[in-house]
Amino acid sequence: MQKPHLSFWQIWNMSFGFLGIQFGWGLQMANMSAIYTFLGAKSEQLSLLWIAAPLTGLIVQPIIGYLSDRTWNRLGRRRPYFLIGALIASAALIAMPNSSVLWMAVGLLWILDASINITMEPFRAFVADKLPEEQRKQGFAMQSLFIGLGAVIASALPWILSNNFGMSMEAAEGHIPTAIKLAFYIGAGAFLFAVLVTILTTPEYPPEDIDTFLREKEETKGFWRGVREIFAGIGSMPTVMKQLAAVQFFTWLGLFAMWIYFSVSVGVHFYGGVADGTDEQRKLFSEGVAWAGLCFAAYNGVCFVFSFVIMALARRYSAKAIHILCLLCGAAGLGSVMLFTDPKLLLLSMTGVGIAWASILSMPYAMLSGAVDPKKMGLFMGIFNFFIVIPQVVASLGLGLFVKQFLGNDPVGAVAFGGVCFLIAALLTFRVQATEDTAPLKSASL
Repeated sequence: MQKPHLSFWQIWNMSFGFLGIQFGWGLQMANMSAIYTFLGAKSEQLSLLWIAAPLTGLIVQPIIGYLSDRTWNRLGRRRPYFLIGALIASAALIAMPNSSVLWMAVGLLWILDASINITMEPFRAFVADKLPEEQRKQGFAMQSLFIGLGAVIASALPWILSNNFGMSMEAAEGHIPTAIKLAFYIGAGAFLFAVLVTILTTPEYPPEDIDTFLREKEETKGFWRGVREIFAGIGSMPTVMKQLAAVQFFTWLGLFAMWIYFSVSVGVHFYGGVADGTDEQRKLFSEGVAWAGLCFAAYNGVCFVFSFVIMALARRYSAKAIHILCLLCGAAGLGSVMLFTDPKLLLLSMTGVGIAWASILSMPYAMLSGAVDPKKMGLFMGIFNFFIVIPQVVASLGLGLFVKQFLGNDPVGAVAFGGVCFLIAALLTFRVQATEDTAPLKSASL
């Protein structure tokens, strides 16, 4: 089937749901370590408490990818999963800041991560379903744009609410500040609204031969058949996917180090606060956490702006070249955290991270999408997620011990370690034998 070129606004609508998805991720990334700390978690426990994110992705994404490849109903192929995941995630976002004990927050994170993965995984395949190959880099870059915009707002919400609307960022020991609670409530509404916009404005193409599709689905039904197909997909990964696996491993190991330790680093190292100290120390720690949220908003803001740059660069340069340059910027950004004492300079560090983030969310998928069977796009996108979540599992199980034994429990050192991982990922990208079209892209019309 020759897919028609879509206009700018059609690509905009089909990607808009990522704005809501990033409200879920952005609030989580900027605030979960702080929430755990408010509820009594120690620094060395944080990486293990974050394990929900990678494990749910490892389990959920390939299953949802496989199922969505085989789905066709009134809502389409991918959109039913958008809706189911959005409803559950919105409920979890409302419940999360009302956690009264640590185990409750941990359990809700598992639910939240699983539901976000249900919504997110089909969105990657959605681009390949809807767009001709020459527009896919533009489609993935548009997703990056919405990821950046959503995360800017989500990450900054507690700071905005506390500094402009009088919501408190202070809380008694064992409680979560009002500003963080309200931010999660706003995020729940934004998540559901944005996903509904994509569902209601973007129809899906039916299978080219619906009778053949239904017959093949019937012939291959069954739980164990599905398990075998997933493992067969792992065994038949194309060369490009294997090469990208190493790049993704070090990229996401670096990102996870930043997400776990950055907010705590700012609260402790730059503001001199302690989460379980005196009233004054807790106040300083909370101020640091709020500033860290603004820093997260800054790197996502850079991601939003730089996504336009990537869409322009993608018309002239290969995804591989773009990705190498952006990862080097990210490595410099994370490494520079160790050089500063003024928290305002962290905004400069986050500029490099934002440039890398825009590419991480788009260019690996552009390199991959041209190398896999379109009929199994959802499955392979789900398997590709393994190389995002496995490094996160490694970080969850071992990073806390590494930080304790080799970095003296210094969270700033853990953030800088993330920069080293970005540098390794950039060097490994040189090995990727990407075959994606590097000719100038046909621009989408307004």
